[in-house]
Amino acid sequence: MPKLWNETIDAHRAAVREAILDTTAKLVTDGGLRSVTMSQIAEQTGIGRATLYKYFSDVEAVLLAWHERQVAGHLHQLAGIRDQNGTAVERLTAVLEAYAGIARQRHGGELAALLHQGEHVTHAERHLHGMLQHLVAEAAEAGDLRSDVPPAELAQYCLHALTAAATLTSQVAVTRLVTVTLDGLRPVPL
Repeated sequence: MPKLWNETIDAHRAAVREAILDTTAKLVTDGGLRSVTMSQIAEQTGIGRATLYKYFSDVEAVLLAWHERQVAGHLHQLAGIRDQNGTAVERLTAVLEAYAGIARQRHGGELAALLHQGEHVTHAERHLHGMLQHLVAEAAEAGDLRSDVPPAELAQYCLHALTAAATLTSQVAVTRLVTVTLDGLRPVPL
């Protein structure tokens, strides 16, 4: 087959897959996890059930693919913030604020239990930990953060502290949490 034909087919398949993921997320948001069926997804996406089953075996598989896409997008967003200009502490602060904002938007209950069990979550957590560890080490080297605790431990501290953002009700509260978390990273006066 000509290259253009293959590219067109691949683009079509990607567009159908994205439409399936978007439709499923909307159906879950509107009616809850237990109410979504493959028939609804196909109908709302505008495709046949047979076509839907070529892409995904069941609703759970669709939701896991949607979550993988969300997690990858969050990591991309955080990496972009990390790569901006500024000191290591400024970039760390921006990454922590963005991460806390993401944590605040997390879904809970049954949906979270389903989506957070995949290998993609473990991979993302390792990647995020490494990102924070690098920023903390860079800032500690510059003398802006404490150096008496290994950067890996401080990165883990940040991640655990910011999980509390999931229960916060405002952006102001998220900013306060990030400030308190950063205060724990400051050099200890002698």
